[in-house]
Amino acid sequence: MKKALTVLSLALLGSASAANLTVWTHFGGAELAWLRAQADAFKKATGHNIQLVSVPFDQIPDKLIQSAPKGQGPDLVVTLPQDRLGQLAAAGVIDSMDRYVTSRSDLDRTALSAMTYKGKLFGLPMFAESVALIYNKKLVPQAPTTWAQFLSAAQKNTGNGRFGFLMDLSNAYMNYGVISAYGGYVFKNNNGTLNTKDVGLANAGADKAAAFLNDLRYKYNLVPEGVDGGAAKSAFVDGRAAMILTGPWDMGDIKKAGIDYGIAPFPTPPGASGKWSPFVGVQGAMLNAYSKNKAAAAQFAREIVKSDAQVSFNKAGGRIPVSLSARTKLKNDPVVAGFGRTISMGTPMPNVVEMGAVWAPWSNAVAQSVQKPNQNYSQINERAVQEINKNIK
Repeated sequence: MKKALTVLSLALLGSASAANLTVWTHFGGAELAWLRAQADAFKKATGHNIQLVSVPFDQIPDKLIQSAPKGQGPDLVVTLPQDRLGQLAAAGVIDSMDRYVTSRSDLDRTALSAMTYKGKLFGLPMFAESVALIYNKKLVPQAPTTWAQFLSAAQKNTGNGRFGFLMDLSNAYMNYGVISAYGGYVFKNNNGTLNTKDVGLANAGADKAAAFLNDLRYKYNLVPEGVDGGAAKSAFVDGRAAMILTGPWDMGDIKKAGIDYGIAPFPTPPGASGKWSPFVGVQGAMLNAYSKNKAAAAQFAREIVKSDAQVSFNKAGGRIPVSLSARTKLKNDPVVAGFGRTISMGTPMPNVVEMGAVWAPWSNAVAQSVQKPNQNYSQINERAVQEINKNIK
């Protein structure tokens, strides 16, 4: 009898402590169905009820800033990108998740770094993306691992209406891997904290990177003027381009075209001091600082980044998981394997508010650097950094 009363008491206690959680999400279609299934399983296991509220992706940050202090916001957001993290943390509307996350060993370190702001983890990463070298195996049977191999394959496939390699040379985001390889950087990273007073986009490495990008067009004659990401993809799916630099967002069209493709890192550029390290964009679950159910909300966040959940999430929408064990389970998926590798070797896009002052001047400098041969790269980059520093202060 005593044992029965104890069981009954525990059941009543569990019922009484069950939380009603509100989760904002921008997911749609199969991904929303996946999240709904995760919420149902979580309720069955814990008793916590989850109400999913659809909010347009671009409206979530502002709505959260406005509603959270009034107690009208969600308990959890699934998901937000790391480039809004600094703004939300500075506004005090998202809370550190450090106390709720006891193990991080299964999560990609680059993704964890992207979700870390001023030494604190402000979001649990769910998926990530970066650019990579996509090659047509019919034209390039093996992924080039050195610059010499890359240049040979590219030149061999250039001419007579075909292109050995294409990319958007004027796109700063796409080109960051090259800039990083030569020693350039946006903000100096000091043990996980970004120094926004130290901008490395006009140092010697950044100048060398600009010269290399210019060479891809005017010295090696690989990337014609006027080629953007859309033109590069179009040529690749038509079988006219042997290699392109792009991200997971183009893989649907490439698969539909029936191209036998491979995915690999871009090789180390000639004379570079480091390896190619592309920008990595990460999205994760973030906790409302004003939530009255933080522990339960964080528990749900932990569940949806676990290995099995990440595998089923990938099946739903094709996102690249940040769970390392999920990647292992999906190792036969060339998209997961290929981009998983470049994500792990990449550099998180800065998550500080000051990044907003960088994009326009930096993008203009990159575009100007490839407009004609033999530019004054130092002068172009220095002007951009001067403008960046002026905008930041």
